[in-house]
Amino acid sequence: MGGVGALLITLSGLSPSIGVFVVGSDVIHQAGTAAFVCFIAAALLGVAIANVYAELAAAFPETGGEYTIVGRIMGPAWGFAMLGLNLLTFSIAPAMTALGVVTYLQALAPNLPPIPTALALVALCTGISVLNVRVNALVTGLFLTVELVSLAVIAGLGFSQAHRGAASLALHPVMLSGGHLLPVPLASLGVGAAAAIYAFDGYGSVVYLGEEIRDAPKRIAAVVFWALGLAAVFQITPLVAVLVGAPDLGRLMAAASPLPAFILASGGPVLARVMSAGVALALFNAMIASALMGGRQLYSSGRDRAWPARLSTAFARLHPRFNSPWIATLAVGATSLLWCLVRLDVLVVLIGEGTAAIYVCMCLAALQGRRSGASAHAPYRMPGFPLTPVLALAALAAVGGADLLDPDGRKGLLASALVVAASALYYRLVLRRQGSWAHRGPGAA
Repeated sequence: MGGVGALLITLSGLSPSIGVFVVGSDVIHQAGTAAFVCFIAAALLGVAIANVYAELAAAFPETGGEYTIVGRIMGPAWGFAMLGLNLLTFSIAPAMTALGVVTYLQALAPNLPPIPTALALVALCTGISVLNVRVNALVTGLFLTVELVSLAVIAGLGFSQAHRGAASLALHPVMLSGGHLLPVPLASLGVGAAAAIYAFDGYGSVVYLGEEIRDAPKRIAAVVFWALGLAAVFQITPLVAVLVGAPDLGRLMAAASPLPAFILASGGPVLARVMSAGVALALFNAMIASALMGGRQLYSSGRDRAWPARLSTAFARLHPRFNSPWIATLAVGATSLLWCLVRLDVLVVLIGEGTAAIYVCMCLAALQGRRSGASAHAPYRMPGFPLTPVLALAALAAVGGADLLDPDGRKGLLASALVVAASALYYRLVLRRQGSWAHRGPGAA
């Protein structure tokens, strides 16, 4: 496929609706009207991380993603640490999103059983992701169109009945505290910005489609930046519209779900139900894209002989008609079914900390790749090196420090550390002794 098809799948996996409805609601609770500033800060960090991904993905546009990139540059043990984190996050993502879809479907069918519905949604998205990648690009593109129309409706609703200027969101931000609107403290800005980072996560996942993109080394960097730029526009615009259009900021911030509450108050119950259906469709679209990436990650590890012989052969098998890694995709889907039985708040912590750990390793790989020359053949070279990855590492370190002060954050950091340690030990104690593992992608020597 070309770059447009890859962009449609990548932007679907990033899902601007998740950023607005799920992350945006959370950040409004944490930072009030400064949510706008938090999203801007997260987008700026995204520019730094996107430069890292663009350079490394252009150098190694392979389905192994971070596992292949970090492994080639920093050694197999580092690569397997990425493999463990990737398989964890890719198996959690469809389950976590399915549970979110159920929340919005219940606005249309209140008696819908949560767990059985989530299981059915994961099974359906896994079946769709087994199809040919061009078919998936078309399906996700159609769903993405509905998603963007929904976000445009929110933006129009907010700006058409503005109660305050957008400048006041940045110059005089307020939040709800003790039942009163008070100035936003600096600590709340930091927590809100850390949460907003997840809203932009996914622009680098195009690397998993690298072997299915024509002339990928030259096109993949552009897809990364287009995905981030469009995500910023499609998320920040409706968020600002809600904050300037809400007639009562106190009531907006007190609502359990500020975005749906704004739609209900400003557009009425019919529009609220229509938007709930649109958000549910957008979240399901993100599930399909995530399943596509996860299946290709597991396929790559099977091709490299990272598992016992029979499993590796099965994971590396392509569908005779669709040319997709169907067994690997079904295996990731089966794991996602199990994650549906875990509490949503636990899944959010695990996937958030795992994503931050992946970003850290990618920044380190960018620095090492330049030093050793391993990434010297990349058609795209990030500007401002080495300042770009160093600033990203500093920001990620600040996020990690904030997480250490939070009980749930500490649990997530511990879980990520255990996954990294177990994955690296699996390579050192098992695969290195067997001698059967090696990178076998298109760029392998």
